[in-house]
Amino acid sequence: MAFLRGQLIAFSGIDGAGKSTQIQLLLDDLRKRGESPIYLWTRGGYTGLFNAFKTGLRRVLGRRLLPSGRNEERARVFKKPWVRNLWLSIAILDLMLVYGIYVRISRILGRVIIADRYLWDTWIDFQLNFPDVKIDRWILWRILKGLTPEPDASFLLIIPVEESLRRSRQKNEPFPDSEDVLQRRLALYKELSSFNNWHVLDCLQPVEIVRDEIMGEVEKLRR
Repeated sequence: MAFLRGQLIAFSGIDGAGKSTQIQLLLDDLRKRGESPIYLWTRGGYTGLFNAFKTGLRRVLGRRLLPSGRNEERARVFKKPWVRNLWLSIAILDLMLVYGIYVRISRILGRVIIADRYLWDTWIDFQLNFPDVKIDRWILWRILKGLTPEPDASFLLIIPVEESLRRSRQKNEPFPDSEDVLQRRLALYKELSSFNNWHVLDCLQPVEIVRDEIMGEVEKLRR
């Protein structure tokens, strides 16, 4: 008999906090209990569907108009309001499909979903990457928020910025956040945690202790 049915469990946190490790441990635990959980990684503007769209768009418009990666050329192009607004609009529409349709249907079918990043992670990305855009005022964003299901459990994994930088160097991350961006990202997570129903986890603790805390909360979701 399945341990859970149709629950949505979301993980957030800055780079190096241990999201991938804890998600894999949870997936393994759920499979041992008879579940077939769905692993869902999302980031506004970088889902599989949107990446395919961007590839096609670059073929039509040219890579100079829509460059990839983090570089000066991309930053210059995204200073054009129409390019930036088009990119954001398509990213939001893409997430409507993922959260508003795929996630909802999967839950109706009884599938457990483990979300690696969720809507608020994208909101933080938008705040950091497009500080001049008042995304909260966009009608598309408000529709997305209305369509996005609330997780049954949400975990925010926290480590100091210095530790995040150290772990990123160890893993040789290709596009790590700078110290300044990490500080601002962490501050936004902490700000959101004050009014979101997140379980905040100190991930300087041993992996096993954090895993036990997560499983303790997941146990409460049993039906």
